[in-house]
Amino acid sequence: MAAQREPNSRLRETIDATRCTYEALAKDVRRVAAENGEILQTNKSAVSHWVNGTRQPTGRTGQYLAEALSRRAGRTITQTEIGLRAPVTEATDEPDPVLAATDLGRADVERRRFLAVAAFTTAGVAMPLAYDHEATARMLRTRTGKAIAGVEDVDVVRQITAAFSAADERLGGGHGLTTVTAYLADTAAPMLRGRFPSEALRRAAFSAVAELAYLAGWKHHDLGQEGAAQRYYQVGYQLACEADPHGHAAWMMRALAHQALSLKQPHHCVDLVEGALARGLGHVDGQTEALLHITHARAYAAVGEKNSAARALLAAEDALLRDDRPQPSFSRVSGPAAGTVASHTARTLTDLADHIGTEQQHRDALVRWDPERYKRVHALTYADLGDSLAAQARADEAVAAWSQALTLMEGMTSDRTRKAITSLRSTLAIYQRRKVPGAAELARRACEALA
Repeated sequence: MAAQREPNSRLRETIDATRCTYEALAKDVRRVAAENGEILQTNKSAVSHWVNGTRQPTGRTGQYLAEALSRRAGRTITQTEIGLRAPVTEATDEPDPVLAATDLGRADVERRRFLAVAAFTTAGVAMPLAYDHEATARMLRTRTGKAIAGVEDVDVVRQITAAFSAADERLGGGHGLTTVTAYLADTAAPMLRGRFPSEALRRAAFSAVAELAYLAGWKHHDLGQEGAAQRYYQVGYQLACEADPHGHAAWMMRALAHQALSLKQPHHCVDLVEGALARGLGHVDGQTEALLHITHARAYAAVGEKNSAARALLAAEDALLRDDRPQPSFSRVSGPAAGTVASHTARTLTDLADHIGTEQQHRDALVRWDPERYKRVHALTYADLGDSLAAQARADEAVAAWSQALTLMEGMTSDRTRKAITSLRSTLAIYQRRKVPGAAELARRACEALA
């Protein structure tokens, strides 16, 4: 840890402006770190050392500190602003999304540091709101190569994406990640440099690669590597704009909002989903529109706007009934729309403290998902169902639901399933003291699963 000669006045002034105690800030830093897959022991003494200049944050802690202060202040605060010298890393703001997709994929394969240290940021959620697609489109048109890409090239990208998406649902995000990112870097993204026999095929190619980038982001999200996931989603959004600036771009805006909501960071999410709806309405089918509306509902619920959340829930239900055009592959990746709407309705109602409604929606979701094809979805839904039952003081039923979840989670490489198991242990400890039948055995299984 390098010592400084003088106190860090920039950091002290920023902390003072947020009216945050050192202890509260340390807790925020630990939380941001946990979102990005790292456990820190940061405490108020560490913050005091940083302010006094006797020590500097090491590793990614400076990024976490800047992000924690950004959330407190409600604006973007950089490491430079708080008197920290940002670590030297490879640039991740490449304006060409084709090159960016290639670089991300190669960084994954080669375990390069800039992607490994990438942190999720709330400012990154809003990236599409200021994105200049026209400038990027002009640049992409001038960089076309001589190789010719055909229908078969695009079809293979889609087939590989579909195969690994299916495997992901059954085995978790850790299965095949390197293979997916290597294919993105070495084959799929470079294809976009080629010449296409028609504009329609060119757009289809960009759409296919955008879906592959989304899958890479989703796999990182499932592993708890949120900074990497966010970068893949951003690149996927840029590629989707070139393919379809209405429906597909709207879907990728939804992906960025969905990730933030999963991390309980709703900043920018309402604006982002409203932007997605403005782009997508009139250009997407009813199933896709329903998925946009349900994310809108979750965003409203997350910021406490109950009436707006209720209206968005009704809009999602109405859109599901509309059967006007085929559902595109980019939104089919999330599974049956009715199941997804039920699942996210449950999460919306959880934020609104409607535990009975949450339970019913989780049960509806279970019957709408194929248990073999969507094994992870069933596992996480059973875990959430158990939580809603526990909130209603129905301990025996909660234990049964959690037991089913653990059975389905066996063999998965997924941080989300691990977090679900971890979250139920405190309640199980209470159930064990109360001698709830099955609680002791379930606690033992949970411990083994996390070992």
